[in-house]
Amino acid sequence: MNGKVNVVLSTLVVGCALSVVNARYQARHLFIELERLQQQARQLDIDWAQLQLDQSALGKNERIEQIARSELNMTPLTPARTQYLTEGDK
Repeated sequence: MNGKVNVVLSTLVVGCALSVVNARYQARHLFIELERLQQQARQLDIDWAQLQLDQSALGKNERIEQIARSELNMTPLTPARTQYLTEGDK
């Protein structure tokens, strides 16, 4: 009788030990995944900030005017080149 109890208890102890080892392995694996995802989130935040900076730089009036002059060969309007329309004129 004592022998059977010892075998059952030993089996339970081994099963619990294996369960603890498996739980620690999974926890370690999940922690590594968490760290990887946090690093990816930090990188995405950096990329987002860079994109916002780029967008603000690309939308500045000076840059738009420079592109209009150089690539589209546009010139600024002068009063001499402006035509004014008034209501009733034909």
